[in-house]
Amino acid sequence: MDLKLLSGNGEKTATVAASDALFGREYNEALIHQVVVAFQANGRQGTRAQKGRADINKSHKKPWAQKGTGRARAGQANSPLWRGGGKIFPSSPDENFSHKVNRKMYRAGVASILSQLVREDRLAVIDDLALDSPKTKAFAQKIKAFGLTGTVLLVTDKLDDNMYLSSRNLPDVLVLETREVDPVSLVRFNNVLVTRGAVAQFEEMLG
Repeated sequence: MDLKLLSGNGEKTATVAASDALFGREYNEALIHQVVVAFQANGRQGTRAQKGRADINKSHKKPWAQKGTGRARAGQANSPLWRGGGKIFPSSPDENFSHKVNRKMYRAGVASILSQLVREDRLAVIDDLALDSPKTKAFAQKIKAFGLTGTVLLVTDKLDDNMYLSSRNLPDVLVLETREVDPVSLVRFNNVLVTRGAVAQFEEMLG
C-alpha cells in the first residue's frame, strides 16, 4: 500500500510504503460504529442522579378524600404523576455505561477507519513538522501551506513543547501522538496528516 507524501507546500512529491493490513483493509461500517460508540460510552462518568419517589421530601398524608371531591384520586404528593414528584425510574449515580470491545476488534476498527481515510483521499504523510519556537502564527502558516480545507488532525510520533504550545489555540487543528489517537478523532476531522514516524508506530501498534 502506497500513501501519498506531501511536501511543505502541499504538493505530492512521492509515496510511502505502508502495510496493506492497516491502510488497505476493507470498509466495515458495523465494526467502526461499534468501536466509536464504545469509545464515547466509556468516556461517560455516570455521576448524574435523579430523585425517586422515596427521595422527595413531601407529606405522606392523603391530599384529599378518595370520593366526593370531583377530582382524580390521589394518594401522596410525591407521586410521579404530580409536578415536583419523584421519577418512576430514576437515574442512579453509579450507573455503568462502559462497553467491552476486544483488543482485536478495536485494532481492526481503527485500521478500517485509516483505510477508509486513504480511499477518500483524506489521509496524507508528511516528513516532519518541526518548529524552532512556540509561535501559533508560524504553525498556522505551515498547516495552511498544505492546502487543506476544513479541520486537520496531525498525528506525530513525538509531540514536543513547541508544537503543543503553537497548536493548542487553533480551533480547527488538533495535534496528537500516535498512542493518543482515538476512533472519534479520526472520524471527526476532515483531514489527517501523519508523520513518517507515526506511520511506523501505527504499524507496530495495530499491525
